[in-house]
This record gives sequence, structure tokens and C-alpha cells, in this order.
Amino acid sequence: MKPQQEEDQTQYIEREVSAIDSLLRNEAFTLAIAQSQNAAYYTGLGETAPSFLLPGEDTANVPVSRRVQKVATNLAGFYALECGLGALSAKTGHKPTDILQSIVSNQADSATVLLLSRFANATWKTGQPFHGLERIKRPIFRVVSLLPPNEVRKDYDQILAASGTLLTAMQDVGSNSLEVQMQKLRSLLHDESFAVRMATAQDAAYYTAQKKTAPPFLTSDEEKATVMTSIKEQKIATNVAGFYALECGLNYLVTTQGKRPSTILNAIVSDSISREDRDLLCRFANATWKASQPFRGLKRISRATFTPFYFLSEADIDKDWVQVKAAAKRVLAAL
Repeated sequence: MKPQQEEDQTQYIEREVSAIDSLLRNEAFTLAIAQSQNAAYYTGLGETAPSFLLPGEDTANVPVSRRVQKVATNLAGFYALECGLGALSAKTGHKPTDILQSIVSNQADSATVLLLSRFANATWKTGQPFHGLERIKRPIFRVVSLLPPNEVRKDYDQILAASGTLLTAMQDVGSNSLEVQMQKLRSLLHDESFAVRMATAQDAAYYTAQKKTAPPFLTSDEEKATVMTSIKEQKIATNVAGFYALECGLNYLVTTQGKRPSTILNAIVSDSISREDRDLLCRFANATWKASQPFRGLKRISRATFTPFYFLSEADIDKDWVQVKAAAKRVLAAL
């Protein structure tokens, strides 16, 4: 590119990234994209989508376990790490334990840190609407490349903490093959007691990073308590995960490839995107889907499809792609 063309390209990228940043905090757009994501899910199954909200659901509340909510909130970094590990392993051929060791010893290269931080931001965003849609309007709920360094660091702090816990849990297969390590990862993903252990460690790590003393993860009252949450907001939160996967995956591709968001979005919509980039976006979708599941009950992590991307069939991956593509259409139309 000539200097003037490079300057124009930079301006186009900044303008489009800023527009996407505004969409993230737009409650009306969030509702619209949740509705379209829900419809896309049923279309992908060859079924007619039911009404997004049943009569009365727009104003009704439902009790949610405080314990489940707190565990789910603190698992975001784990699911980001697990999906990021899969992507890095597929690209480099390195086993998960080798990658984990490089992370905990602070030897991960900048490309690894960038990718894992983007996964962590995506899963963190996914959890926020489950606590109420007003949380998407906060100043820190924005495109990650526009965040100050200290906020970006918080995402990687969660990756670091999860890496230590996961590496300890995988020590017994450290010398085994990639296949065996992925089987171990699948077992840990399905293990509810490990999920609680990971969530407890992640919560403590958050306070440690802020140089604060961590309170008990769950008090005896919290173990039994419920909180009333809006059915409408819970439904929106469940169906907006694909949007956050797209936004963070798209920002990663923009950052690493220097392309305009609209260029990549058009490639997604037209299915002309490279297989490598397509799979990466599907991994982001898998990460945000995983991050949303525990909010709906910890038993959901034991399902067969709650597994490393490594074990997913093409049909399962296509379901992730349907979500990415549906979100891309809505975002592209809004730019």
C-alpha cells in the first residue's frame, strides 16, 4: 500500500471499530441480535423458530441460585483458556501441558498472549448480561483494542490463574500424547467439583491481582440463596454469546491482519473466509457458548457436546458457524 492508502485504511478501520464499540453498549441492538441469533439456531436445525419471548416473559422474573451464578461468573477464564489452548495446539502442534507450562513460567510469546487475552475478553463479556443488561453499558464493556492496558491485563491475569490450576490438574498426563491430554481436558470440563475448584481459584486470583485479600468464595448464606432475575434478560444473555464471539474474534483478526472489519464480515457472510480464520471464529463461538452454559445450571457442563473443539464433529462446528455468520450479518448491516 502507498502511504496515503495506508492512512485511509487505518482511518476506515478506526471508524468501523468505533461503530462496533457503540453497538456493544446498545441495548436495543443487543436485543435485536439476540433475537436473530435465536432464530438462526432453529433455522440451522431446519425448524421454525418460536417466539423469542412467550406471553408474560418480558416482565416476569425467575429465581437463580446465587451459588450457580457465582461459580459460572468465575469460570469464564477457564473456558477462554481451554478453547485458546485448543487453537494454539492445532496451530503449533504443541501439547496443552507444554503451552500451559510456557504460560505459567511467563515464557508465552506476544502472539499467544494476544490470542488468549481475546478469548478471555469474549468469555467475560458473555457472563455480564446474566447479571443484568445494564452491565453492558459500563465504560469497560467495549472493544478490547480500545481498552487501556490495565484492563487488558485483567483478562490475561485470569488466563494466568486458570493456567496454574489446570496445569496442576493435568500433571498426571504431562508426558502423554495429545489425544490423551485432550481426553483429560474433556474429563475436567465435565467435572462439577473441578469447576467449583477452578471458580474458587479464579475468584481468589482476581483479588490477589488487585492486591486485596480474597474473601471466602461462598458464605453459608450464599450457598442457599437465590436472586430474582429477569426472564427476558436471561434469554437475551443466552442468545447473545455468538455476538461476543464474533466481536472479539473479529477484533483479533483486524489486529493481526490489518483488514477492515467490514472486509472480514463480508468474507464471513459470503463464506469466502479462509478455513483457518473460519475455525478460529468457531472456536471463539465455542468458548462463549461454554461460558454461558453454567449460568443455566452446572449440570449442563456434563453434556456430550460440552467438550474440547478437538472432539467436535463437523456438524457441531457448523452450529457454531451458523451463530457467527448470523451475528456477522447483523453487525455488517449496522456499520
